[in-house]
Amino acid sequence: MSLQFLGLAGSLRAKSTNRGLLRAAQGQLPAGVSLALAELADVPFYNADLTEKPAAVQRVLAQLAAADALVLACPEYNYSLAPALKNMLDWASREPDNALLAGKPVAIMGAGGGMGTSRAQYHLRQVCVYLDLHPLNKPEVFANAFAGGFDEHGDVRDERLLGQLAAQMQALKDWTLRLRA
Repeated sequence: MSLQFLGLAGSLRAKSTNRGLLRAAQGQLPAGVSLALAELADVPFYNADLTEKPAAVQRVLAQLAAADALVLACPEYNYSLAPALKNMLDWASREPDNALLAGKPVAIMGAGGGMGTSRAQYHLRQVCVYLDLHPLNKPEVFANAFAGGFDEHGDVRDERLLGQLAAQMQALKDWTLRLRA
């Protein structure tokens, strides 16, 4: 059985460490799993007055529909999750019966200062409850983006962090299969 994960990074910067976490996760996948990355930079803010979904929104919604599980790379902005990530979740939640999110397994990771986005991740977990997403409890990935574990391009260099990502991807595979049973 093959599983398709979809990664969404809350940071839009090309050299973002959160995008780097997703790229590193792509290299740490267990057998039978692939991880596509959604591009959120061109997704406009959710607006209920729009009668037609913009092309960028339609593209990501199609990726969400095809995904068996989500991998959310959550930066921390002012103790909360980044607007780009929340915005895409808002767009997706407006689909009839919340069909793109309800019941879907999720892994959450993040790179930032000090506590490595822990506050934002816990806030994102609250959002997941409302959206009926099923976050993986452990292992958690809280990376300090300023402690030398990333290079100047935002790519992961730290072997310990790569191991954490591998463990989280394996756990997400197991969680996804468990929820399907």
